[in-house]
Amino acid sequence: MTAVTDEDQGKGTTETGEPTEKGEARSKDGRWDDGLIARRAAAADVRGGDLGTRHSPTDGRSTDSADTATPSAPADSPPDEDDVRPQVEAYGPSGGPLPTRLDALRELVGLSRARLDRDTLAEAGRVLDEAAARQRLSSRHTVVAIAGATGSGKSTLFNALAGTQISDTGLRRPTTSQPIACSWTDGAAGLLDRLAIPGRLRRRPHPGPAAFDEALQGLVLVDLPDHDSAATAHRDQVDRVLALVDAVIWVVDPEKYADAALHERYLRPLAGHAEVTFVVLNQIDRLPGEAADLVLDDLRRLLDEDGMALGEHGEPGATVMSLSALTGDGVPELREMVGRFVQDRTAATRRLSADVDAAAARLRPVYVAEGRPGLGERAREEFTDRLAEAVGAAAAGQAAEREWRRNAGRACGTPWLRLWRWYESRGLPGSLDRMGQALAPPEEESTARQRVEQAVRTVADDASAGLPAPWAQAVREAAFNGAKGLPEALDELAAKAAAGGGSAKGSGGSGRFGTASGRGPATGVALGGRPAKPPRPKWWPAAVLAQVSMTLLQVFGGLWLLGQIVGVLEPGLVVPALIMLAGVVGGPLVEWSCAAAIRGPARRYGQDAERRLREAAAGCGRSRVLDPVSAELARYREVRERYVAVTEFSTTGQ
Repeated sequence: MTAVTDEDQGKGTTETGEPTEKGEARSKDGRWDDGLIARRAAAADVRGGDLGTRHSPTDGRSTDSADTATPSAPADSPPDEDDVRPQVEAYGPSGGPLPTRLDALRELVGLSRARLDRDTLAEAGRVLDEAAARQRLSSRHTVVAIAGATGSGKSTLFNALAGTQISDTGLRRPTTSQPIACSWTDGAAGLLDRLAIPGRLRRRPHPGPAAFDEALQGLVLVDLPDHDSAATAHRDQVDRVLALVDAVIWVVDPEKYADAALHERYLRPLAGHAEVTFVVLNQIDRLPGEAADLVLDDLRRLLDEDGMALGEHGEPGATVMSLSALTGDGVPELREMVGRFVQDRTAATRRLSADVDAAAARLRPVYVAEGRPGLGERAREEFTDRLAEAVGAAAAGQAAEREWRRNAGRACGTPWLRLWRWYESRGLPGSLDRMGQALAPPEEESTARQRVEQAVRTVADDASAGLPAPWAQAVREAAFNGAKGLPEALDELAAKAAAGGGSAKGSGGSGRFGTASGRGPATGVALGGRPAKPPRPKWWPAAVLAQVSMTLLQVFGGLWLLGQIVGVLEPGLVVPALIMLAGVVGGPLVEWSCAAAIRGPARRYGQDAERRLREAAAGCGRSRVLDPVSAELARYREVRERYVAVTEFSTTGQ
């Protein structure tokens, strides 16, 4: 037989099987039955309505707007109880987990748009759009597609379930060129519009046991083209409709049940949709003896390898069975299973839930990290240590300690030693103070910059370790963007910190990174500068007074001896010699005592200078690098929580 044509759609058959002209088919009782619509007058007024229902202006009876209109039935026709109230109840929010998961997926997509490309989020966006579209449509209808390969007998099974010849069958391939729908009750127009099935391809079952089967009320059965058709347009239609229906019946035959195209293109990718999948082994009448059971067992094995759960022993999963659509063997059992499935009215919810699971499984590589990524205390401390090393905090502390001791020596040392040190600092070109005024050499500046870059690179690697690629890239970009200008900021802030929070007074020298002005050596004090006058302990005046006393004793004893030598004073060397000796010995002793006393304060002063530099470096690195990195990690944790909410109530284990 040929494919369905527009002309064929307008023809019917009588109950004896004879064809009639377009619009002229009647049943024996005189009621219209052209294979397209079998309408009966409703005795009671129709209350309400839906988007798929329109009212005739002549007699007030309701007809499906998407179906082809037929002449009105006689006024005394008995009412059809199934069509009395065709109003549609949409899938509204329920107490189940699906609305929560959809909301979480919607938030996940919204939070990820700035970090993930459009192609990565395309499938999740499609699922959200289709879920919103399906939830606006009828909850009393379940759309079940019948799919199969060429010659598998799916159209024959479609007709057997409908109880009439709706879809053409024959030897010529492909027999089914477009999807054909059969709806048992009204109110499915919106669902069929969503499937883009035209009105001329929408049918109603033939009046009979199948049409009035209470279990099938609400069923919308769709016969699809061959999924392995040579025509690309047919395969495209199959893929399009399969993405929209609530459930699917896969019809396989003994010859093609193991076809790689079926398993690799459809069954394996849709393994998570097992709860809304029926797999039917057709044409068992062609198998002798126990061959049908062997083939069915092998089919179950293949489905198990595809990852599709099988609904056996009360477990949720795909329904697998064998039948012969031609002889009718097993068809009643399938009709009963489909009826229970339809009356359960959870197919759409289960399908959408499986779609969410599939979308979440695709997104798993971009949301699930390996291990526990983040910035721990150890990584933060190591970053601070590297910055402190780069700015020379330890060297600055040591220089500050030496500065304290030098000032103490100048204050508490003997006048002769202080004079010598003054002469040395002024007269010798290689003196310590002159060396202290030296500028940071270029190689030290380059090394300091490299240390800062290495510190940023290390903390970025630590923070992004284990993160999915997009989020790891975002963390690295946040770290490197924040590191721009970090050496200059370290120079400026460290100078203020080392100066006790005030402005460092510089002599025009270059900082460690060649940017900040500062005084002191390039070992760290140049970077942060230093206070002009270190704090003086309260006991220094007493030490200075003692040193002055020792000096006066030396001068007094020396003058006394000189007076005796020149004969001005009476001879007596013992007393002036002892006085002079006390001054000579007491001066160094006071200096040594002061040096021992200043050792602790000098160390604390140096440690305080080092601490200020470390804090300055840490604060600068935290504000410019660690805080942006932490913000990216917090954003990742937020989307990770949304992803967990999406997968928390997974029905497929994906």
